[in-house]
Amino acid sequence: MDKRKQLKLAYKQTPRPMGVYQIKNTANGKILIGSSMNIPGILNSHRFQLKQNVHRNKNLQSDWNLYGSDTFSFDTLEILDYQKYAIEDWRDAVNELEAKWLNMLSPYDDRGYNKISTKDK
Repeated sequence: MDKRKQLKLAYKQTPRPMGVYQIKNTANGKILIGSSMNIPGILNSHRFQLKQNVHRNKNLQSDWNLYGSDTFSFDTLEILDYQKYAIEDWRDAVNELEAKWLNMLSPYDDRGYNKISTKDK
């Protein structure tokens, strides 16, 4: 196999950064906390949806439209060290990280864009 094919294969086999992210409105301090198995991909998806005015979180979309894109930051809060877990445990580990950050930051109501789910009660 030539060098280029080896590099391409290695890239495809390397897991994307997975963990917890935050979208922050710097004008009012509200945040959205989420998790993903592919943080760069999900953040790109959020940006695209917001720019297209089709984001499913209507409060976030409303503030994006009101304050403008320059008011928002998209940040990674914590990356999962996937090498510490079996591949079948990655999703559960990412969900646990998200629960930890939701508990720490409480991004609900006036503090954020997250909704309290029935499983959190």
